[in-house]
Amino acid sequence: MFDNYKNEEDYKEQNGYTIDGIWYPRVTRIVGIKSKPALYRFYGEAQSFKAAQESTENSAKEGTLVHEAVEALMLGHSPVIDPLVAPAVQAYLNFVESRNIETAPEWVERRIKHADHRYAGTIDALALMDGKFGVLDIKTSQGIYRDYNLQTSAYVEALLEDFPNIQTRWILRIDQQQVCNVCGATMRTKGGREKIKRGRSKPCETHIWSETKGIVELQEFPYWKSDFQGFLGAKRLWEWENEEWLKRVGYL
Repeated sequence: MFDNYKNEEDYKEQNGYTIDGIWYPRVTRIVGIKSKPALYRFYGEAQSFKAAQESTENSAKEGTLVHEAVEALMLGHSPVIDPLVAPAVQAYLNFVESRNIETAPEWVERRIKHADHRYAGTIDALALMDGKFGVLDIKTSQGIYRDYNLQTSAYVEALLEDFPNIQTRWILRIDQQQVCNVCGATMRTKGGREKIKRGRSKPCETHIWSETKGIVELQEFPYWKSDFQGFLGAKRLWEWENEEWLKRVGYL
């Protein structure tokens, strides 16, 4: 691991943020220490490690396109939507029209820090939804995973000093898929990889796929204290794993 970085500045750039002259490790890097069985399964089932990496990178690029479009829309802009992710972005627009969601532009893609616990991160948005105020985190994954609870709990705790009235956090998953018109199976194509899930009825021999349609899934997680303790545990493990570099950059 020590040879993965060119020097101390490269390590700091890849693993954290410098805010007001102080370097803090990044929340997503810290949470990354947790095992990810679904990801390991994906790599194990892939044709090769290289193929899995390419698919993962392409999938991340598509996710970035959705994130950038949604961020621009939250800021009141009218972005040009890449056709590749247009169904997902349209699903988000439809969702926003159906729900009373307010976001403050100055708190969209905002970098925050927790000075006492020494970490930093970037929130997607602070939002007011259904009369509740909290962190809104956008995901473009296949599902909503427990790792996200660790990540968002760290954001909420870091915001408490400025917003003691913060109440909750939401994960908003934005995705797209095709549905078989015969058996109801679904196909998700992302990163150049097709993943098919069977429907309720017996799978047909030849699927007849619909046009790609966007998906929006919202889950609220109002209780974060236990998750935050889990985050602190992950942070301690991450510090142990990165001890040599953290000493070199003056964090430990």
